[in-house]
Amino acid sequence: MSNYHINDAVLKKLEKAQERALHKTGQAVLTDIVQRQVMPFDTGEMQNNRTFVDASQIKSGEVVIRTTAPQARRLYYHPEYNFQRGKNANAGGRWFDDYAAGGGRSRFVQDTFTEMMRRELGS
Repeated sequence: MSNYHINDAVLKKLEKAQERALHKTGQAVLTDIVQRQVMPFDTGEMQNNRTFVDASQIKSGEVVIRTTAPQARRLYYHPEYNFQRGKNANAGGRWFDDYAAGGGRSRFVQDTFTEMMRRELGS
């Protein structure tokens, strides 16, 4: 029979590393969205000032990219709109769909989190 001892300090270190990696992953997704120029852009207020990573639930393993601009929901759910593309060449609706399962960038979140965890743990 084997005896096992749980090292609470190591578990705490892993938990903190996971939280930092998760927050950095959220930031990376937001940066990717901005760099890919997929959000509608008129004055830049919605993309640059009203969209952020909400880490208030990070203890339960969740970060959310929130947009507090009043027009965000309407623009997101209506990709049929004729979006101006002078400032964001790829502007359109449903700009997060690429990151969902089956989307063109569906591995981005997982791969980014994996890389961030490696960095956090010094691997």
